[in-house]
Amino acid sequence: MSDDPVRIFAQERPDWSPPLEMPEGVEFRRGVPFGVGGGRELAADLFLPPASFAAPRPAMLYIYGGGWQGGTPSHFYRQAARLAAKGVVGVCNWYRLSGEAEFPAAVEDCKCAVRWMRAAADELGIDAGRIGVTGGSAGGHLAAMLVTTAGVEELEGEGGHADQPSEVQLGVPFNPVTDVVSFFDDAPAPAWVTKFMGGTLEEMPERYHLASPIEFIGPGTPPCLLFHGTGDTTVPHDQSVRFAQAMTKAGREVELVLVEGEPHGFFNSGPHFEPTYARMEQFVLEHFGVSR
Repeated sequence: MSDDPVRIFAQERPDWSPPLEMPEGVEFRRGVPFGVGGGRELAADLFLPPASFAAPRPAMLYIYGGGWQGGTPSHFYRQAARLAAKGVVGVCNWYRLSGEAEFPAAVEDCKCAVRWMRAAADELGIDAGRIGVTGGSAGGHLAAMLVTTAGVEELEGEGGHADQPSEVQLGVPFNPVTDVVSFFDDAPAPAWVTKFMGGTLEEMPERYHLASPIEFIGPGTPPCLLFHGTGDTTVPHDQSVRFAQAMTKAGREVELVLVEGEPHGFFNSGPHFEPTYARMEQFVLEHFGVSR
């Protein structure tokens, strides 16, 4: 198993551009255990800032997408490496996919990762009061869940570090699912949705509402920056529009970046990677009080 992040990214994301370049001084650690899910060990890949950045430092959890049924942590290697070079610890976590376990397993695993980040704060030089989360598509859904469901006990799971809170201080969801219920508005929901949920809305309405982050926005929801392409046919951009509207109605800080005509996952490569990353970096560093 290679421990070279550049090689891993090139093998797993051969069509994505730009390629991963490791900034000088950033340390990569692969397969670091952070908890237990379904009786097996869960691990994450870490990007640690250069030693010149004094601890404690802010941190970001990066959650990959893939319809809750596929994907790998390399999805956000580039963002994690670049932000690590700015002094932000990066944690790219694995989580249980729908072929192994239904909702809320993936949410539980991601919350466990946040709790572990706090439990390992001294070792990793993390400021436990400055932890954010980002993710794309299904990972955007999981990021939005972490942003909105702090303190919801039925989503915490038993992965470990129960003495630590799973709340986050900001979120950056990319083309996220924010309302699982709405997939049943006009037509049968996609198979990847019902597989993740373990059934249909009619069969388990309470579970679908529990899985919809838009329903948990409240006075404690932290600032969010959302990106979505208006040409997205996998996760309609209305999911982000309504989430942003609900945030505004609740008096919470939110910014929505809509990119005209772009499809699902537009930010992963091509002309949109650099501007979306730049806006994300600005948002994270400003809110965490890190000078650029």
